[in-house]
Amino acid sequence: MSYAVLFPGQGSQFVGMGADLFEARPDLLGDRADQILGWSLRSLCLDGPEDELTRTEHAQPALFALAYALWSEFSAAISEPPIAGAGHSLGEYTALAAAGVLAFDGALSIVAERGRAMAEAADLEPSGMAALLGADSELAENVCAANRAAGGRLVVANLNGPGQVVVAGGDADLDWLEENAREHGVRRAVRLKVAGAFHSPFMEPAASRVEAAVAALDVAEGSFEVYGNVTARPVRTEVVRSLLARQVVSPVRFAQTVEHMSSAGIDTFVHVGPGDVTAGMAKRIAPDATVHIVNDLESAARVATDLFTIIASGGDDE
Repeated sequence: MSYAVLFPGQGSQFVGMGADLFEARPDLLGDRADQILGWSLRSLCLDGPEDELTRTEHAQPALFALAYALWSEFSAAISEPPIAGAGHSLGEYTALAAAGVLAFDGALSIVAERGRAMAEAADLEPSGMAALLGADSELAENVCAANRAAGGRLVVANLNGPGQVVVAGGDADLDWLEENAREHGVRRAVRLKVAGAFHSPFMEPAASRVEAAVAALDVAEGSFEVYGNVTARPVRTEVVRSLLARQVVSPVRFAQTVEHMSSAGIDTFVHVGPGDVTAGMAKRIAPDATVHIVNDLESAARVATDLFTIIASGGDDE
C-alpha cells in the first residue's frame, strides 16, 4: 500500500468545525493563531456567524489552521508517513506545511494575506464561477473559447474530476453561459455561490500580492512530495514561491493531480480536514483506489489504526 494525503480548499467551512481540535491543540489554534490573524479563530469557527466565516479572508486561514492541526494529530498516530500529498487550491498550502516545506506560522500568515487579496480582487468587478454539468475539459475549453470569441473572458478554473469542470468569468460572461451552454453541448451551467472569479485572470491583483508575500517565506525540503495545482506534478523546492503566486490565476488541476498520483503507484488517499470534498473527488477520479476520511480526532485515530493494520499485514487491503 502506498498512500497520499489530500487537503480541502475553501467551501468546506462550517460553523462548529474543529471543536475537538481547539481543545486538543491550543498551541496551534489559540493565541498563537489569533496574533497572526488579528481575530479570534476559535470564536469565528465555533460561533460564527456563518456569513463571516464564509468570507474569503476568514474561510481560507480557518480551514488551513484546522486542517493542519488535524494533520499534526493524525501524523503523530500513523506508523508510516505518506509518500505524497496535495490540496485543492488553498489546500496546497496545507499540504506544503504538512510536508514541512512551509512552517505553520509563516504559512498561516501567507494564507491570511492570500484570502484578503483574493477578496479585494473579487470586489473590483462583478464576477463569479459556474459548474458545467457533464462537461469534460475539452468541451469546457471549447465553450470558453466561444465566449472569448464573442468578446467575453470566460476561462476554465477548476478541473475537479469526470464531469466536474468549473469555469470563471465576469457576470456578463456567466449570463452568456447560462443562455448558450446547451447550444455548445453543455447539459447545464450552474452558478456557484462564491465571491468572485477565482483561479482566473480576474485575480491578477491578488497574484501580485501573494508573490510579494511569499518572496520572504522560508522554504525547506519536504518529508514527502507535494503535487501542485498549477502543474499537477510534484513541486520542486526552488519553484514553490513562483507556483504559489501563479496558482491564484491558474486552473486547479486536481483531476490530473490524482491521476498522476495513481500512475505513480499510489492506491490509497486520505482526506484530512473539515468536510469530505477531496475524498469524493478522489473516488470519482480513481475509482479503484481506497479512500479514507479524517475530519475529526475520532476518525483520525480510526484511520491511523486501519492504516497500521494494512501496513503490518504487508500492505494488502483487500
